[in-house]
Amino acid sequence: MRIDLSTSRLEEPALTEAKPVSTGAATEPGPSVRSTTRHPHDDAPDSATDFARLAGLEDGPERDAVRDELATAWLPMAHRIAGRFRDRGESIEDLRQVAAVGLVKAIDRYDPSRGAFESYAVPTITGEVKRHFRDRMWALRVPRRVQELRNKVRIARRDLTLNPGAPEPTIAEIAAHTGLTEDEVGAGMEAMESFSTLSLDAELSSADDNYSLADTLGESDSSYDVVVDREAAKEGLRRLPERERNILYMRFFEDMTQNHIADQLGISQMHVSRLISRSCARVREEALGRPPRSARGGSKGRPGAV
Repeated sequence: MRIDLSTSRLEEPALTEAKPVSTGAATEPGPSVRSTTRHPHDDAPDSATDFARLAGLEDGPERDAVRDELATAWLPMAHRIAGRFRDRGESIEDLRQVAAVGLVKAIDRYDPSRGAFESYAVPTITGEVKRHFRDRMWALRVPRRVQELRNKVRIARRDLTLNPGAPEPTIAEIAAHTGLTEDEVGAGMEAMESFSTLSLDAELSSADDNYSLADTLGESDSSYDVVVDREAAKEGLRRLPERERNILYMRFFEDMTQNHIADQLGISQMHVSRLISRSCARVREEALGRPPRSARGGSKGRPGAV
């Protein structure tokens, strides 16, 4: 038996036995011998004639109709391939759609003179599904090289834990099994945790005191900045004259207005305003480690400085 690659059909060898001579008596018809094509799967129909017809048609309604018939006939095979990738974070419906896209590409690119369609379609559809996982399914975008490291590490871990009771392989064992360096194995293992992410609203406890991941995250506490600022300003406040310290206390701790402070001290509101501005500037300069303006001659000879 030989295979005709142009039609993907099996041709029976010619029969050399002589046909029996009819004697005129009625005889029961024997089973007819037909050329059939055997495929490894039931979802691989014999469509060599349709592919040969498709290759000879120009673009148009007739070609589209033949193309649709082929896609319908081979769609179960595409669904079977999609089923290999179930339980990997993508719904089976979406995987079947991606596999169907790969099937259409395989039909459009297939050359009947190169062999059986199935041998061309299977890697084409499989590659389309894998490309979908590579380009669409990663929660965090990682380089393709790191994705390949992840796949090698994942397969190595599976191979090394096939025996029941086998311990979790170490990085050194995975590196020896794959031929990678330990740094590359580490990068692949980190990438395994980057394929999907956990929502901040995901509940981490099933008890009555349910809390989410967001509840465990810390945040900046502005009180720390206040403590630092107070400690930095404390020494400068001690060096101020008693009247300036009292003015700042009444203004910022007792929330008194400048007019009220002026009435208490028997000075003008304008004088209170200048004293507050000068005292704050002096404390600020000392807190920042700069000499006060008076030491740099900033207020020398200025009237009303006291």
